[in-house]
Amino acid sequence: MDKKDIAGIRRQLKVENDLLKISNIFNVYIMKESTEIYHHQSQPFELLDKDQQELFMNNFKKLLTGQLDEKLFELKFQREAEDHSQLILHKGLLSNHVDDWKDQMLLMTEKIIKDHPYETDVVISFIRAEYMKPTRRRSEESEESGRDAVYSNPFILCSINKTEEPKKEIQFDYVEKEFKYKIEVDPIIDLKNPMTGFLFPAITEGTSDVNHVLYAAGKANEPDYRFIEDVLNGEEIMTAKEDKAVFEEVIRDVVGDQLNPSTLASVYGEINRVVEENEEDEPPKLDYRDVERVLNQSGEQVEGEKVKHAFQQITDNEGYELKASSIVPKYKSKSIKINTKVANISISPQDLEYVRQVNYKGKRCIMIEIEEDAEIEGFKMLPEAFGE
Repeated sequence: MDKKDIAGIRRQLKVENDLLKISNIFNVYIMKESTEIYHHQSQPFELLDKDQQELFMNNFKKLLTGQLDEKLFELKFQREAEDHSQLILHKGLLSNHVDDWKDQMLLMTEKIIKDHPYETDVVISFIRAEYMKPTRRRSEESEESGRDAVYSNPFILCSINKTEEPKKEIQFDYVEKEFKYKIEVDPIIDLKNPMTGFLFPAITEGTSDVNHVLYAAGKANEPDYRFIEDVLNGEEIMTAKEDKAVFEEVIRDVVGDQLNPSTLASVYGEINRVVEENEEDEPPKLDYRDVERVLNQSGEQVEGEKVKHAFQQITDNEGYELKASSIVPKYKSKSIKINTKVANISISPQDLEYVRQVNYKGKRCIMIEIEEDAEIEGFKMLPEAFGE
């Protein structure tokens, strides 16, 4: 799945949408510090109050919000695993009866809580739904509706949410004209901040892929590896942050820890070009040969064997491939920080070529090439202020 596929599903998560049909919702309550199911309840989603439906829809949207390889991860299932989640989820997806679907979701719940007590009470919510994507856009000139042909994709979505203790409040009773102490005993489900969850199967360009599952972490670059490997039986992953760290270590190992900003700008520019040229295809990856080529094109003469050795040393795999999109900071925004004791500067990767570190009167200075007069608090800076 790419960001367009995910955004397409997220847009459909709204009440009274004829392109999305949620048949059932199954909620399971787990007491804190326990690995047993306390209570579970299944009901048709359409029987929920509209306000309740809105709360859950917003929860599901929040779950599927975030960048790929940072908060959302498409996992490939392991080939072999005990009580394989792929089989459990597939059986649940194909179940003709609600009770059969519930049985499979209870098996998934057991895997989620096995040997893993939570610090608070949690609610695990499963929905079984169908997402219908028109095969083409509606044409104003054609009498045929753009929805006459659709891709139909059944899926299961799971959202895990913590609970909060109810608030203690002082209230004023207008009738009795007195202040009253009020305390609620029922816990509140925090649907605004899902802890984790998943979508099965992955849906790419309207096609279901039962060999992959979309995993959602609670926070960016903080995936739960236990959940990925033991609960979902997914293969090992690398976050975008980890990929970028590997790339930076490889560069340091090959060219040292000093690099001209113009060289770094050229490296980022070349990788960004590769990303943009393959935007509609599968996300491009870079092996040690690609890194060697990028460095040589950027003015650093390096040997392929040295880059290959760096990959082996850092990743234990000379054939390791880096996701190009993980390496480049947001290219057109001020995503690069230059930190000094005097000032912190934010600049975009494409503008790094205008930055220099120079010696001026025996002191190190940062020089930034600009096309217009710089301003400070509404006043234009005079070149003479710098000794010209």
